Amino acid sequence: MAIPLPDGLATPALVVDLEVLDNNISRLAETSRSQGFALRPHAKAHKCGQIADRQLRAGARGLSVATISEAEAFARAGVDDLFIAYPVWLDAGKAQRLRRLADDVALRVGVESVEGAQRLGNAVRGSARPVEVLVEVDSGSHRTGVQPHAAGEVGKAAADAGLDVVGLFTFPGHGYGHDAQARERAARDEERTLGEAAQVLRDLGLDIRVVSGGSTPTVGWWQPGAVNELRPGVYVFNDATQLAIGTCGMEDLALVAAATVISVPAPDRFVLDIGSKVLGSDRSSWVTGHGYLPQFPQGSITGLWEHHAVVRIPEGVRGPSLGSVVAVVPNHVCTPVNLADELLVVRDGEVIDRWQTAARGANT
Repeated sequence: MAIPLPDGLATPALVVDLEVLDNNISRLAETSRSQGFALRPHAKAHKCGQIADRQLRAGARGLSVATISEAEAFARAGVDDLFIAYPVWLDAGKAQRLRRLADDVALRVGVESVEGAQRLGNAVRGSARPVEVLVEVDSGSHRTGVQPHAAGEVGKAAADAGLDVVGLFTFPGHGYGHDAQARERAARDEERTLGEAAQVLRDLGLDIRVVSGGSTPTVGWWQPGAVNELRPGVYVFNDATQLAIGTCGMEDLALVAAATVISVPAPDRFVLDIGSKVLGSDRSSWVTGHGYLPQFPQGSITGLWEHHAVVRIPEGVRGPSLGSVVAVVPNHVCTPVNLADELLVVRDGEVIDRWQTAARGANT
């Protein structure tokens, strides 16, 4: 079992093992430090001020976030160095909010278009602190980001708009795969594309100091050189997808969803009081069903409704009794965290604290 669940839990609940969490944070911090990388973890995975504080005290330079509202939440929690790792498109309201952030914290923002850079420059002109910009490059996930040769046009537009263009970033999302070769290829793609784009910007006379990449699946495949900053996020908790693709072990799972067995309609089937409003509806190419059950590794959550999860187990496997509590490892941990008001923190099977998910629902 991943995490010893305390007795008397009111379910459903997200339960975090403090020892495993701290081990995950300290291990990656030490790995990054020893290999010469700055660490700027992505906080959308945990959305929690207490976890951010633990990451910063372990040596993180600052945090990465996905939205302006996440940045606002972490600024309220006392984090004063934030990178919005997203090509933000500013309307009038977002421009005002971003300008207020720029007055209060050291702020970096991602751009990937000339128009986006111009809007950003107009929004933060005259702010109390200079806003740093990182140009987003597509290293193979084909989501957002420009090709390396086009980074110069975006970087020049940002500089012309009065922004401090300090570097580039990418997301190597194609590193998700069953084999280590896929993760290694993604890491090499990341280094190559970022290195090419950095040279394009340097040829324009821009002082490129930050070359930012990294994701949890590519942990262990990074090489010092082109990249000097890493932004993994899921590593603090890990999840069923990371377990399935081999980037973590059972001992590295720091979060589970605790659920109660509310029905046992047949020997091969039981139902939990947990559904899409707790687990999210994420499916994974590498996980059978809607989550992983450490106590029933041959079982599968075959049906998921808003408040029900139907689990099938093979013939001959003894299922749980009515009223017992079962742990579910989410397929993608970021979604359940975003749905939860709080995280129950346990040590040695006892609840020792409750941490608010301060950036819950911070999607704008």
